[in-house]
Amino acid sequence: MAQQKIVQTAGRTQLGEFAPEFAHLNDDILFGEVWSRNDLLSLRDRSLVTITSLISQGITDNSLKYHLQTAKNNGITRTEAAEIITHIAFYAGWPKAWAAFNLANEVWNEDVKGEEAKAAFQREMLFPIGEPNTAYAKYFKGKSYLAKISDSQIPFFNVTFEPGCRNNWHTHHATKGGGQMLVGVAGRGWYQEEGKPAQEILPGTVIHIPANVKHWHGAAKDSWFAHLAFEIPGENTSNEWQEAVSDEEYNKIK
Repeated sequence: MAQQKIVQTAGRTQLGEFAPEFAHLNDDILFGEVWSRNDLLSLRDRSLVTITSLISQGITDNSLKYHLQTAKNNGITRTEAAEIITHIAFYAGWPKAWAAFNLANEVWNEDVKGEEAKAAFQREMLFPIGEPNTAYAKYFKGKSYLAKISDSQIPFFNVTFEPGCRNNWHTHHATKGGGQMLVGVAGRGWYQEEGKPAQEILPGTVIHIPANVKHWHGAAKDSWFAHLAFEIPGENTSNEWQEAVSDEEYNKIK
């Protein structure tokens, strides 16, 4: 593992004039030398040791918050942080853990909307989330993911939407047969045909979409959502992507 030099200026910034020697020890020795020996002990492990030590001593001021943020930057996830502090509670004391959780919740709070939320949603369902839906991204508002479940007999996909994500209005054209079928897999979403109220989709909900009907589907504002999508065989089939579902239209749905 290559050594990464850690640069710290907090000591000199806050105490440089009042305690220059302490600032030197903090910035140049503690961080510049000890933390920089990350080829011997990784930054992630050093963060783990540091936050454990601080919480065990009952130090829950800005110093702990700084090191919690550093731990996050060094790869400790929200789930791991919660487990670390829970473990510490049994050895260092419940009140210390409570105080630490208050700070950790602030530091990792935004992750609920990121990769950990995605991982938590994956645990709710059998089918994979798949890869970012880059091929059709221009027809979606927000992030979506696509996983091919079967490519024989009747090909179908699992489509996953982040909260608030939806696809544009679109139409599955066909002169005979055709259309699409959706099956809710996890989370909560919406389906709407032009001129009709939106329908809620929950796990197990089946939506039959006739050919030549303008519609859209996607996630609720506050929920990840996934559905299986089946293209129904027909004659002269084609898909026409149309305008985006405006925020005004979307926000009217309760």
